Amino acid sequence: MRRAALATTGISALIVALLALKPHQLPALASVTPRSPTASSFPRIPAGTSSGVSTGSGTFTGDPIDTQYGTVQVAATLSKGKITSVKVLQAPDQNGRDQQLSSYALPRLTQEAIGAQSAHIDAVSGASYTSQGYIQSLQSALDQAHA
Repeated sequence: MRRAALATTGISALIVALLALKPHQLPALASVTPRSPTASSFPRIPAGTSSGVSTGSGTFTGDPIDTQYGTVQVAATLSKGKITSVKVLQAPDQNGRDQQLSSYALPRLTQEAIGAQSAHIDAVSGASYTSQGYIQSLQSALDQAHA
């Protein structure tokens, strides 16, 4: 009984001491803010520039983007400068898993692009390569609309 009380007290003191410790930071890294993994994957448009949406209308085909799992290509339809629809022209479909991911991710990406009215959208979890290809192809289509 005495051993159990002594062990419990020792373990409790150790846990309190560990919780009180703060993780060390290198002085050079202390001022650096961490970036999200998706932020570094996609090109950024500097502040004050257009997001690629024009005031025109029409359907603009984006560049085909080769990803690790296949090519992704989209065509964006704009009406008075607003994205009204995005049609997927090519998507990874080499096997059942690719088809499953594409059927899950692409409608969500399209819905998000129309809602955001730009290519600055979040990637779909589990389909990051397809998402990246979609975003890059959509951005190239919007760039064509802007030109």
